[in-house]
Amino acid sequence: MPESEPIAAAPERKKSKRWLFVLLGVLPLIAVATWAIRSRQAKAAKPEKPMRVESVLHLETFVLNLPDPSSRCYLRIGIDVGVSRMPEGKGESSAPAVPMVRDTILTALSTANADELMTTEGKLKLKEALVRALQQRVPELGVQEVYFTELLIQR
Repeated sequence: MPESEPIAAAPERKKSKRWLFVLLGVLPLIAVATWAIRSRQAKAAKPEKPMRVESVLHLETFVLNLPDPSSRCYLRIGIDVGVSRMPEGKGESSAPAVPMVRDTILTALSTANADELMTTEGKLKLKEALVRALQQRVPELGVQEVYFTELLIQR
């Protein structure tokens, strides 16, 4: 009987070594796959690098009536637009995008409220609305900022 015991013990050692080799082979593969998935997720979660203002498009001053049921109200406002790409052409009048920019701004300004424009929050809100409207209407300019160079409200 002592001869049969060593024979039975030998196959168990081979099985345990097989599992060890399988584990040593599979664990690095799992680690590499996990690393690859996490790096893809990190790249996807990374926000896009925001474009920066490359040029400023100067616009002539806007003068318009503001809707105010109680009295006449006028707005005079100077606006420059920070863009990442300048429109083609020489001078602002020859650039085909300028009339669309002015139209978009006038449309947004015509809905502005004089009381809101008196506050800092109202001015910031108007700037955000103008940037969104210009980005939608004239995407080829890459509008990034709107600068108020002059603002006068007369009642």
